[in-house]
Amino acid sequence: MTIGPFKIALIETGDFKLDGGAMFGVVPKMLWNRVAPADEQNRIAMTARALLIETDDRRILVDAGIGHKDDQKFQDLFAVDFTRHTLKDSLAARGIKADQITDVIYTHLHFDHAGGSTRREGKETVPTFPNARHFVQRKQYEHALTRSERDRASYLDANYEPVRRAGLMEFLDGDTGLLPGLKLLVSHGHTPGLQTVKIWDGDTVLWYPADLIPMSAHIPLPYTMGYDLYPMVTLEDKKRLLPQAADEKWMLVFEHDRDFPAGRVIVNEKGQFSRSDSIDIAS
Repeated sequence: MTIGPFKIALIETGDFKLDGGAMFGVVPKMLWNRVAPADEQNRIAMTARALLIETDDRRILVDAGIGHKDDQKFQDLFAVDFTRHTLKDSLAARGIKADQITDVIYTHLHFDHAGGSTRREGKETVPTFPNARHFVQRKQYEHALTRSERDRASYLDANYEPVRRAGLMEFLDGDTGLLPGLKLLVSHGHTPGLQTVKIWDGDTVLWYPADLIPMSAHIPLPYTMGYDLYPMVTLEDKKRLLPQAADEKWMLVFEHDRDFPAGRVIVNEKGQFSRSDSIDIAS
């Protein structure tokens, strides 16, 4: 898909599972299980879907999936599965090598978003994209260092500290226009300093909301995650952004929805926000 000067593609990095109750917060299982069926351990099938944005001289990757550094215990806990996709293979399918990525946008530093930005090289952990600037909100990075007991397990220093030590990390403060027609919009509900990605030209808008709306099932206003540190902030951000997304027919890319990569927000017959039919970003 092309929007203005940007050529856009979805990059599948691998699959995993998280607890369904945690993914849907106060929504009863009898409701969320209809749209995201749980396995015998109450986990739901998810994916880690990155976004590739290309211009004449830039190759920008938004998030990088889980990566391959973690031990078997970690992989079993989250049912990490690379049989369908890997980050390396998905980029190679588009003719891109890791050293050709010029920019990485971290929506935030949780392991399922930042893990693939570093890799093992012998006994060392090094940046996967050695020629890329890595953009993160300063508030998110500071939170990643001080993390609370509630979200400590989501942050692994090996996923981003090698990037900082290599001098490749750049800190942002608030909403940022990275390029004309590409803006990072900040939300503090899921975690402090999460940044979503909005791309537009005169006719079309694509929005990558990351964990503000991780799956299409999270479009309805009450469907927020138990993982959100500030769920009422998440709710207010959805109430602020979803009306505009529906009115202007934004295309949304859902980072964690395995079966519904992209679609639009509509208002259904009950006056509630819902999803449209699926959209093929590749077309």
